[in-house]
Amino acid sequence: MADPRFSILSEEFAAAPDRHFGWLREHAPVHYEPAIDSWFLSRYRDVHRVLTDHEAFTTETLQVRAEPVMRGPVLAQMTGAEHTAKRKIVVRAFTGQELQEQVRTIRANAVELLEPLLAGGRMDLVNDFGKPFAVRVTLDVLGLDRRDWRQVSSWLAGVGEFVTAIELTDDRRRVCLDLARELEAYLVPVVEERRRHPGADLISALCTAGFDGITMSTRDVIALIINVLVAAVEPADRTLGLLFKHLIDHPEQLAQVRRDPALLSAAIAETLRRTPPVQLIPRLAERDAEFAGTVVPAGATVFCMIGAANRDPEAFTDPDTFDLHRPDLGTARSFTAAAQHLAFGTGLHQCVGAAFARAEIETVAALLLPLLDRVRYSPGFVYRETGLYTRGPSALSLDFTPVHAATLHATTRHTNTRHTTPGRAAPSTTPPWAPVHG
Repeated sequence: MADPRFSILSEEFAAAPDRHFGWLREHAPVHYEPAIDSWFLSRYRDVHRVLTDHEAFTTETLQVRAEPVMRGPVLAQMTGAEHTAKRKIVVRAFTGQELQEQVRTIRANAVELLEPLLAGGRMDLVNDFGKPFAVRVTLDVLGLDRRDWRQVSSWLAGVGEFVTAIELTDDRRRVCLDLARELEAYLVPVVEERRRHPGADLISALCTAGFDGITMSTRDVIALIINVLVAAVEPADRTLGLLFKHLIDHPEQLAQVRRDPALLSAAIAETLRRTPPVQLIPRLAERDAEFAGTVVPAGATVFCMIGAANRDPEAFTDPDTFDLHRPDLGTARSFTAAAQHLAFGTGLHQCVGAAFARAEIETVAALLLPLLDRVRYSPGFVYRETGLYTRGPSALSLDFTPVHAATLHATTRHTNTRHTTPGRAAPSTTPPWAPVHG
């Protein structure tokens, strides 16, 4: 039954979802929203059950939520041999030696973007740096021209809106579909050229890989490219902003990470647990299912509330507290299929980019931390988060001691030496990261 006292679609919930997580878990763990005919689960055990029972809860909702703008089926829609084969192609591009190469790409992009920002002693970490950085790095990995990042960002905004919107007007739906078609038109000649002249990039790998002895069609390749773009770009800037917010809000833990950079991975893992950038993962109930005494009917759309599940006291002690020394999280497993938190999803369709996400955020944060001396919020800055499906800071304006270019490059040489140590920034783990998991 719908609870008339509460709506996930309300402005009150949108302003601060975490304030309602405890009430939901205790009083409405199976919450129904009649306006969108969907069910929302907030308890850890229920969310974990849905994400790991692939026969009872399928990804068929993505045929409507994702396929129209992905221009074809995405990884999370696939099963069996097709899913295994195509997932391996993508995973291979984000692990091992390939990931080591990407760390150099990540660092080079970060330095280029940071150089003009650091001298003034103030920057918006999300909009001045995080967003352009995430797009440019992903374009480099795919083998696309990073000079097109602004246009690609515009197209991806439409794709992301279509996938993550809980409600979408007809007008916005048309706009999003038009943007997706423009992105497809941009990618088609690239894919055709890589078929003729493959290189060392991910698009070339997709173009030359086969499934059941048959090379993937242009439509299949483009769908996977857009899948990677959406999965890699949107959460990255949000996670970076959230990480620095938590550390600034907890100066004693910021000081500890500065003294011992080995704690940085734990800080990232705890950021993902407490404030996962992907807040909702949808599934379709294939048959009637009971949760907490409530029956969710067959054919219903079920939203797994990742943010609420990650703060369930049945799964984590004192879950609302940010604690990078948390004993019930486990940094080593937090970026693998054995992760206790659910920020990357779990089960068959756990995100394929967790190893890349770790390397990306850890590399940039390790570069920034020694540079942002006396870092604090800019005067007059008011922190605000936005989004229901994916969520993060709309901005993060920071003041710090101005940095000279020579200091930036000296720091880069230092972090380059430290992060190319085997196993540090490029763990060979099974790899989200994404609104659309694989």
